Amino acid sequence: MLTRRLFLRGSAVVMAGTGAVPSWLARAASVEGKKRKILVAIFQRGAADGLNIVVPFAEKRYRDLRPTLAVAPPTGQPPQTGPNGQILAPINGPAIDLDGRFALNVAMQPLKALWDKQQLAIVEATGSPDSSRSHFDAQDYMESGTSGKTMGDGWLNRALPPPGADTSPLRAIALGNQVPRTLRGERDAIAIGNSQQFQMGNQDAAAILQDMYATSADARWGRTGRDAFDAMKMIQSINQGPNNPQAGAQQYAQGGELGRSLQQLARMIKADVGVEAAFAEIGGWDHHGNENQQLSGVLRQFSSALAAFSQDMGDRMEDIVLVTMSEFGRTAAENGNAGTDHGHGSLMMVLGGPVQGGKVYGQWPGLEKEQLFEGRDLAVTTDFRAVLGELISGHLGQKDLGPVFPGFKPGDPLGLLRS
Repeated sequence: MLTRRLFLRGSAVVMAGTGAVPSWLARAASVEGKKRKILVAIFQRGAADGLNIVVPFAEKRYRDLRPTLAVAPPTGQPPQTGPNGQILAPINGPAIDLDGRFALNVAMQPLKALWDKQQLAIVEATGSPDSSRSHFDAQDYMESGTSGKTMGDGWLNRALPPPGADTSPLRAIALGNQVPRTLRGERDAIAIGNSQQFQMGNQDAAAILQDMYATSADARWGRTGRDAFDAMKMIQSINQGPNNPQAGAQQYAQGGELGRSLQQLARMIKADVGVEAAFAEIGGWDHHGNENQQLSGVLRQFSSALAAFSQDMGDRMEDIVLVTMSEFGRTAAENGNAGTDHGHGSLMMVLGGPVQGGKVYGQWPGLEKEQLFEGRDLAVTTDFRAVLGELISGHLGQKDLGPVFPGFKPGDPLGLLRS
């Protein structure tokens, strides 16, 4: 028996929100060639170890706290690479010097060129003021844009303006099988796990379901169904066109699942279908043991995916800002299993053409015992909402941040974006 819910499951389409919009053909024509500002959020699920991702090598106590895990300081020599660009240097260093105080983990060599082009900024000691070390709670707080409580919708959904006549059904995209909390809310959002499978296999069933939606007395379901079919038609049209990423398929492949997600996103952006916001994620950051080996692997994928996306976008990066975040950091000291445990402060990265990069932002709190949060973790000196708020205001143009981050009062801007 065909039902609307069966359609939503079987077609791998997930829609969130409502809103009356014109037909997909009219919308596609209206957005074609129009420059749009795009904000991309990347969530590092599992609590990324900021201290071994961007290494505070000038801090003597860093090596004291991590006698076996500490990444070796820069030597002035570039790391060795293999024929496909893979890093051959030891997994524990030497790190890649950025400014004489901080250095990139050697596995992040693909991002060094973006730092040198001043398109990559790093914000140190970021996180939530809430002290939770629960993955579930901390991720919910960060995705909802709150601290110590959870809202039903997400900060990126609230950051989008109300839909207009030229709003695309692909304005807000989650690269995955479900819409994450970050993109849930009143604005339309859609989840795309695999664009090649984003279709109804049975055309007769599709026609019946499309008619059911068109004649539905339920206005919300009717709009949701029409948007879903419109999105499928747009993606099918994109799939029929050429796909020649400037970065090359090999570079995206080195980025693993995140690389595949960003390759799909890049194809939609280049097709000018009206993308305004996107979300992707990468797991594998919860390293309670054997951290150096595991972190090196996930960092290679992470940095390769971001570098490939930036290269693929080319001049379009002038209208794109990408931000990375993780629910919290790791303990400053290593544990007895060559790993680290759940901590507090971490870091965020901001990448894009409008970014005033080549600089480490934020107040560094230090790693001395009295400087650590609760005597064990990197302290948070920059609220994650301060970073996101600056990007929403300066890039998306949403000046009123009250509805986006209820109860949060931002301080002086960090200056992450070029004026």
